Amino acid sequence: MARYTGPSYRRARRVGFSITETGKELAKKPNRPGQHGDKRAGKQSNYGAQLAEKQKVRFMYGVNEKQFKTIFKEAGKMKGVHGENFLALLESRLDNLVYRIGFATTRNGARQLVNHGHITVNGKKVDIPSYRCVPGDVIAIKEGEDLKVVNEALESLHNRVEFVTFDEAKKAGTFVRVPARSELNAEINEASIVEFYNRG
Repeated sequence: MARYTGPSYRRARRVGFSITETGKELAKKPNRPGQHGDKRAGKQSNYGAQLAEKQKVRFMYGVNEKQFKTIFKEAGKMKGVHGENFLALLESRLDNLVYRIGFATTRNGARQLVNHGHITVNGKKVDIPSYRCVPGDVIAIKEGEDLKVVNEALESLHNRVEFVTFDEAKKAGTFVRVPARSELNAEINEASIVEFYNRG
């Protein structure tokens, strides 16, 4: 499946959820895209609600359907709550942690930094956005690089999640621990995603 390259704001309006977690996409136009917007939306079935929940999380993390389902299955083999494990695995992706540390203002921007070889993990270049990080991993900008886009992103960051730390002198962040569910987006209903994939 080809990666979606269209406008993220339109995608956010389609699912009624801020996929950048800033709320900016829905601030001016909260209704669905299209000439008739929400007027065409009928009563949503259980299946429709579950599908929408899956889509909004998939759009948020920028993962294609095949990757998303693979991660979901992996989470099901882990001890604990399936849905919470699933979100924890999504948060452990390198592109997501580059975003969480503040090297980029969006996950898409973070993915580009990784793809272009600007990111190291524990001192070694990693250019795979889906690379699975583990607590203790140190994520940094490649030594010797001074990227304007990274500097601007770091300057614009107001709050950093508590499961990563940042060393300003070294321009390096550490993934200190797996996030607790309470630290992640409260608008996500991961149980609906579990129900979606387990139906039938």
